[in-house]
Amino acid sequence: MNRTLRGALLAGLVGAAAGCQASGRPVVVASKSFTESVILGEMVAALVRGAGVPVEHRRQLGGTEVVFRALETGAVDVYPEYTGTLTKEILRKEVADRPLADVLAAHGLRATKPLGFDNSYALAMTEARAAALGIRRVSDLAAHPELRLVFSNEVMNRGDGWPGLRARYGLHHEARGMDHDLAYRAIASGGADVTDVYTTDPEIHAYKLRVLEDDRHFFATYEALLVYRADLAARAPAAVAAFERLEGRLDNPTMIGLNERTKMAGVAESEVAIDFVAANVSDKAIGAPRQHPLSSIAARAGEHSALVLLSLLAAIALAVPLGIIAARLPRLGRYVVGAAGLLQTIPSLALLVLLIPLLGIGSPPVIAALFLYGLLPIVRNTHAGLVGIPEPLEISARALGLPPRARLRLVELPLALPYIVAGIKTSAVIAVGTATVGALVGAGGFGQPILTGIRLNDFGLILQGAVPAALMAVGLEALLGAVEKRVVPRGLRPPDQAR
Repeated sequence: MNRTLRGALLAGLVGAAAGCQASGRPVVVASKSFTESVILGEMVAALVRGAGVPVEHRRQLGGTEVVFRALETGAVDVYPEYTGTLTKEILRKEVADRPLADVLAAHGLRATKPLGFDNSYALAMTEARAAALGIRRVSDLAAHPELRLVFSNEVMNRGDGWPGLRARYGLHHEARGMDHDLAYRAIASGGADVTDVYTTDPEIHAYKLRVLEDDRHFFATYEALLVYRADLAARAPAAVAAFERLEGRLDNPTMIGLNERTKMAGVAESEVAIDFVAANVSDKAIGAPRQHPLSSIAARAGEHSALVLLSLLAAIALAVPLGIIAARLPRLGRYVVGAAGLLQTIPSLALLVLLIPLLGIGSPPVIAALFLYGLLPIVRNTHAGLVGIPEPLEISARALGLPPRARLRLVELPLALPYIVAGIKTSAVIAVGTATVGALVGAGGFGQPILTGIRLNDFGLILQGAVPAALMAVGLEALLGAVEKRVVPRGLRPPDQAR
């Protein structure tokens, strides 16, 4: 592949990233990947939409780190947060001697007044298990080291989560990280004994859980509020005035009821949000238009295809030349292949978080991550195909007097082509599967219904993402197989493809 084409592909990748940051975009609302945050995000979006301001809701992004970084970089404009998370986790080193408002201002941010409810952390067990062991307080857990503890993945590493809790109460249990919604199912099924809960979770009542008394007062107050960019007040004052109307409108029983409508009754978050806002805040609020399931699948397919194809083309453009270099310069080649392998060891979500400050949220960081993950199979197979050419064929090519570039183009690359195509196939299948993680940073694709289905325990939604993703992987591999039959001479194909 020539230098001009490689440059065009890579320029397109960078251009897609730059487009995400283009000026004139609508107000971007974000929510974290749990139901309450999505409902609050839908409320904000409905109010802003009702004020006549263009708005986009990036639903169920990853954890706190992802959303707050996106807010700081300007990739999103506003999202629901909690005072305890701000003071005990995100800004804990800065709020020790300064008011929260001043610290936020130093980051170019502001916050509304509290929305009216406190969604603190707590620990819970099933009522039956707690009663059998006589456990009512968190400190009682110390006498039962055999208990199995599971916490949401974010709580496992936060200073206001398991590490601090373990130190405060002197607990010596082994704890495992798990998705918050899956942890409830583990408790209900007897697969675990203790988990963290949010005090506005409807599952506490539905699963008959006993909330343990925080007798050493470890958990802080977590009043809900909206954090937004300071420049939004100048750019879209009507939007700020609209969502500020939520201040003080939601108490704990109300929020529990809203969560219950979605998680237990299966009502969509957008419908729950618009019903509340229209009845209690503003009759001018406008909900998002509903989308037919087939239209939704088609839209997700387009998003997923764009992520995979852009990243795959960019990976081919760089990986094939790197594989040639690795074959031509063995000493340097070890470092090239090693570096490509090292990229594969970086967890996908960690890589996406690292890319957010550079590329924002949405498709650009996902395309970049898939591009990096796609390098190794193509680099390694290109290298293997070239170094595996039989020596007599190399000698014959030299005897014909072909210069090195012509020898590479006319002899060596055609002989290595089956290996190269096999590497591209592997890279494509990896990209289709890994792209589902992109939903955590707002890239859409088939990961969106999968994440929503897991959160709401909706198997149909999970299948709505998983089945098309699997079909796309199979179809893409078949397509590349057809291309292989056209571009690879019959005599060079593997025996099972020679016919």
